[in-house]
Amino acid sequence: MSAFLLSVHLVAAILAVGPIAVAASMFPPAARAAAAADDPLGAATPRLLHRITKVYTVIGVAVPCFGLATAVSLRVLGSAWLLASIALTAAAAAVLIALILPAQRVLLDAIDPASVGAATTRLLARRLAMRTGVFNLLWVVVVVLMVLRPGSTTGVGL
Repeated sequence: MSAFLLSVHLVAAILAVGPIAVAASMFPPAARAAAAADDPLGAATPRLLHRITKVYTVIGVAVPCFGLATAVSLRVLGSAWLLASIALTAAAAAVLIALILPAQRVLLDAIDPASVGAATTRLLARRLAMRTGVFNLLWVVVVVLMVLRPGSTTGVGL
């Protein structure tokens, strides 16, 4: 059963977190480009990227759920590497839900040239790019912890 849970956890992580990371990273430059163009369809790409980010955020709930189920089945729930991964996953989720998704919404509203100036749009896009970088970095650290499992006695890792 552990192998099944671990497989579902890994597939969910790849298929859910991957699209979030890519779409969220592509959003700031797409929003800047859309704000610079006078094309009414220019906002279509950022809108699509925002939708992808939102939808896969909901799907991404499966990742920690199956991760916890796997940890319970492997009896590693109290391991330091896992607790650190859980904390970092919670931090990544908080960054995504509290900072990235609302900022994408604000930028979508700012793409309309009548709403705010181009300088404000560029500033918002830069700030969003930084937040997205933090989100992606948190996930990289989680993956490294999951692979290396520092302190584990399984023979894998450090």
